[in-house]
Amino acid sequence: MIRFLAFFLFFSVILFKPLDTSAQITGPLPPDSFNSLSQNSVSNMGALGDTLWVGPLLMRNIRNDINFVFPENADSIAAGRGRLFSIDLAPDTVFVGLGFNDMLAGASVQTGLGFHTSVDGGETWDYIPPPLDDPDDTVFVYGGRQLEALPVIVPQQSPPFNVTFRGSTVFFAGWASGIRRSLDFGETWERILLPPTGVNLLRPQDNVDFVFDPRTDNNFLGFSVMIDSQNRVWAGTASGINISDDAMTAPTDSISWRNSRRGSSPNSLLGNWIIRIKENPHDNGVWMTNWISAQGDEQGLVVTRDGGFTFTRHLAGERLYDISFDGETIYASGDNGLFISPDNGATWNQIRQITTPNTFIKESANYLSLARTTDRLWVGTSDGLASTADGGETWQITRVNFPLEGGNQFFPDARSVDAYAYPNPFSPRVHQLTRIKFEAPADGNATIRLYDFGMNLIRELDSNVLVTSGQTYEAVWDGTDAAGRLTANGPVFYVIRAGGREARGKILVLE
Repeated sequence: MIRFLAFFLFFSVILFKPLDTSAQITGPLPPDSFNSLSQNSVSNMGALGDTLWVGPLLMRNIRNDINFVFPENADSIAAGRGRLFSIDLAPDTVFVGLGFNDMLAGASVQTGLGFHTSVDGGETWDYIPPPLDDPDDTVFVYGGRQLEALPVIVPQQSPPFNVTFRGSTVFFAGWASGIRRSLDFGETWERILLPPTGVNLLRPQDNVDFVFDPRTDNNFLGFSVMIDSQNRVWAGTASGINISDDAMTAPTDSISWRNSRRGSSPNSLLGNWIIRIKENPHDNGVWMTNWISAQGDEQGLVVTRDGGFTFTRHLAGERLYDISFDGETIYASGDNGLFISPDNGATWNQIRQITTPNTFIKESANYLSLARTTDRLWVGTSDGLASTADGGETWQITRVNFPLEGGNQFFPDARSVDAYAYPNPFSPRVHQLTRIKFEAPADGNATIRLYDFGMNLIRELDSNVLVTSGQTYEAVWDGTDAAGRLTANGPVFYVIRAGGREARGKILVLE
């Protein structure tokens, strides 16, 4: 139903020069932590005050501590297959949308698993099963008229992509499940009718007659939802943005909606698939990331400051996932890095690759999620979690921490080693690079040499990096030999030398 087209438009940005990351030793690394992240790809986050929540296993971090605490009482995550798909926060209150990837007809399908809620800051959790329709719910009453409706009776293709709440009123956007509302903090749920595609206004007094079926209308496919500071509800679908002044309180058969879609005017949306909706507390501007859902669409970022009647376009051509704010400073994350506007969208700078003195996010990484704690911006990427306390001038990068001595909270009984490589097995085309983590065997200049199965030298990595005995370092290798050619499949042995001492390991290269 939805077609993806590739568009790329050039715009003025400030480019930050990436590191030469093909063969490099960096470090020393920060201290090891037993309470580590669960994985390096961070696609969903939430923050309130000094507390950060990180997916996919709902890890909690407070005040940029070295520890990421796992919520053992959230059983659907701790002992089940649930993963963080969405989150919304209020003081001491956490509402989490859960999902997982199921196999259906040989294909992976995103599937709803329900919700976890906590009213004590995440110490204890309650579980809410996924809201589904009764198979006999084939009629939806709106404005006193009966509309034919397709009941959504299975959780497949109905994951809670977005959740928002105000008091005890909760909304979630669940793709095939559309937009659902609860007036009792998730105890019971109601299905919400949106306008069919092409209908700009849906009001109970109008004479409407259509079929409520998400298989045939993109505006019934819910992807994002937000309650703004005026208690308006914004519902993003694969067919535009829908805005309601009364969805917080009106009965389901009486909620009015106004739909805006991409049009010929430059003041319309860029694309009709609305991925993320967020309001800037600084001036109450509502920002949205737009993706392509039909021919003629573009992707990028828009903002409206008049309630969704007109939109200002930004970063046209960029595939963006998330938005965050710090006063007039706007942040947007996407496939091509992090974009920063210091002046409310008037100009934009681009950070294509985040680097620190001792590590970096790889060049091919996608920048997937954003969150802001009291004094830090957090950027979730496909290659780790980055954060900055100075607007992007300097960075801290956190990845899964698997100490050389022992394991972490997920693998507490792992044996101690002198060095290891990850990912391993390693595919240069898929992973771009592998990292070799090692403890310096002695003081001196470190040299890492890579050999094939016949112990023929493939490549030598940095040879003039001074290391300190007992400190941990990391080297990267892109899978090529000294001439820049991809290494053949098979085992590759590495030897780390410093101060006359050695550490060894093996990488399995597979294409």
